[in-house]
Amino acid sequence: MSDLGSVEWPPARIRSARLVLRASEARDRAAFVELLASPEVHAYLGGPRPRAELERELPGTPERWPGSFVVDLDGAMIGQVLLRRNTEHLRPAAVGRVDLGYLFLPSAWGHGYAAEACAAALDWLDRVLPGEPVVLATQTANAGSMRLAAKLGFTEVERFRAWDAEQWLGRRRGPHEPH
Repeated sequence: MSDLGSVEWPPARIRSARLVLRASEARDRAAFVELLASPEVHAYLGGPRPRAELERELPGTPERWPGSFVVDLDGAMIGQVLLRRNTEHLRPAAVGRVDLGYLFLPSAWGHGYAAEACAAALDWLDRVLPGEPVVLATQTANAGSMRLAAKLGFTEVERFRAWDAEQWLGRRRGPHEPH
């Protein structure tokens, strides 16, 4: 994965109805450890990383790179939204496209935060890279992620098998791209 080109980073904080999207800060480290070590969060992502390894290896301010947004609710990190350009991918349709990813702590599930945060990040992307199509890949078994993809306007490009499971690749057209 590579950066988002000439996009200035970090951007000003992005505010939605209930959330703030921002660059990571040192105070987010414990939440990142929790997020990356959670078996629930990583059930469809190949499994969690060992907590001791994360405690040892995560930098003081984790995930501070262009396209990595901390999702903040009332001053605390509840998740992460990622916008990364795919330079390599299992599927040719995704290569060179911006890929949307997201991880939320289980305590934040079921409140609409992922939809709200992803929509805000995609609105930001539409402003800074007008017309940029976006892709999203998820396991078809991940019903919540499949619902979120549909809600955000992603349509199926293809299904494929990887990591011993059926995967779904969707594409969202840029707001100025013909349908």
